[in-house]
Amino acid sequence: MGQTITKEELNALPLAKFPGQVKVVDTVAKAYEAAERLSQSARIGFDTETRPTFRKGCMKSVALIQLSDHDICYLFRANIIGFPPPLLQLLTNPKLLKIGLSLRDDFDAMRRRGQITPQGFVDLQQIVVKYGIESMSLQKIYAILYQERISKGQRLSNWEIETLSEAQKYYAALDAYACLKIYEDLCLTQKYTLKQEKKNP
Repeated sequence: MGQTITKEELNALPLAKFPGQVKVVDTVAKAYEAAERLSQSARIGFDTETRPTFRKGCMKSVALIQLSDHDICYLFRANIIGFPPPLLQLLTNPKLLKIGLSLRDDFDAMRRRGQITPQGFVDLQQIVVKYGIESMSLQKIYAILYQERISKGQRLSNWEIETLSEAQKYYAALDAYACLKIYEDLCLTQKYTLKQEKKNP
């Protein structure tokens, strides 16, 4: 049997929190500063946010791109600065491992903002199945591994708002950081071992 979690079990868990700093990148100069730090990492967490639309068939371009190491998550405001050269270099560098989840949706949203060919990405959905985890959402995967709940209260908020709220910032940062943490614990440190059911001899 694979690992799953019910909605009731999920809602009973304590809330997870992003442990590091959050920095908003809304100028090209800040993008260069962020890229200089992130490019020194072997791997980083990745996620995106797009302003929700409640009209059928209407799709928005990506508004926010989150890139996180263990200490800082940078929130690139793509709706303001687009894809400046330092951000493009991060997203297309095949040697810099970027860990995300359900990447097809992220890539589609980014391509609506501009031409880009992402490289160096790993999709967690292709990894967790090897550990018997059946739930494919980041919230449920994180809950199964760490017994904490990622709040989704900001998911449908306005990501193109002039100034992001503190709740939006930390929500976005946690999603990117969680991808990095899950990957490292499963594939590198192997902290998590799936509990197998004992079979009768």
